[in-house]
This record gives sequence, C-alpha cells and structure tokens, in this order.
Amino acid sequence: NNNYRYLPGAYIMSGRDCWWGKCTFCSWTTLYPSGGYRHFSVDRVFEEIKSLYQNYHVKEIFDDSGTIPVGQWLEDLCQRLIASGLNQKIRLSCNLRFGVLNQRQYSLMAKAGFRFLLYGYESANQSTLNRINKNNLVENAEKDLRMAKKAGLQPHVTIMIGYPWETKTDASVTLTAAKKLFRLGLVDSMQATIVIPYPGTPLFDY
Repeated sequence: NNNYRYLPGAYIMSGRDCWWGKCTFCSWTTLYPSGGYRHFSVDRVFEEIKSLYQNYHVKEIFDDSGTIPVGQWLEDLCQRLIASGLNQKIRLSCNLRFGVLNQRQYSLMAKAGFRFLLYGYESANQSTLNRINKNNLVENAEKDLRMAKKAGLQPHVTIMIGYPWETKTDASVTLTAAKKLFRLGLVDSMQATIVIPYPGTPLFDY
C-alpha cells in the first residue's frame, strides 16, 4: 500500500510466539511445548507502543508474536489505544488465527488503529490441516476474511506447497482456493512458501 510504504516502522512482540503452539511444522512446538506460551501485560505493550511513537516517531508497528493474544487482552489493548488517541497516529499489524474473533472484535481492532492482519492459511485441504495439527477448519478462513474486510482491515494469507503426503491435485486445491479469495476481494496479499521440515519439529521426524 503506497500510503504506508515510507512510514517509519518497528516490530514488537506481545508474547513468546504462538499461543496455540502445536502445529507440527513449527520449531516453537519443540522449543516451547504446550503451556509454555507467555505474554506481556496490556499495560506493558501499550507503553512500548506509546514510547515508539513519542520517542522514535514510529508510525507503523507490526506485532510479530506468532499469534497476538486475543480475547479480553486484545479488547483491552484496543480500548487503551482508542482512549489515548494513539489509534489516530499509528497503524498496527499482527499475526492472527482464523476462528478466534467475531465481527465486533474485528471492528474494534480497526477502530484501534489495526490495519494489516496476517493469517496462516497453509492449506485448503482439511486433511492436511488436521495432519499438521493446525486446529482449524477450512471454512473458517472465508468467514473470518469477510469479517476482517467488512471492518476495513487488510488481510494477508500464507500458504505452503510441498507437504510430503499431498499429491499435485491436493496442491492445486490450495492454489485454486487462494485465487478464489483474491477474486472475491477477501485478501489483499499472499505469500507462498515450500514446506520446510525444520530439525526438532514433528514434521522433520515424519
């Protein structure tokens, strides 16, 4: 988006990577087993955002936690940003999972200054999502993307090709689904990668 290309930006992390933490392709599964996820308080994250804006004139911030904390934590952060007026001065982006927010929460994020949401779509084959322990349903993707777009946010999806158990036909299902999301205007951008089995992950052992 040309409006943001030259804005000074920064990365923060609200939590120690993903609170789901069980996907078999992710090294965090081994480094921090289930239950090992921790995150900073809303106050701590808000003060960091405020400091980046006031002291370093940062206008764009990406929360690079594997998945930003959701639920009451996210709602409280949004309310703090709105009450302080920072929502009018900076733009926030983050990693997010499908199936964890409702329309009201998406709209609240937009009002709080969020702009870009990165989702791990990974595959349009439910059997593959099950095998990588993504804990998500294929149909959740379109539902969430519609809510995000309705709120005025800019969704981005990631997909992976080359799962050892998938056929060329399986891969085509994901590519076709990704194209459909663009045709429907539900995503603004996408990144596609080859599946890489990192040492220490269940996928590598497989």
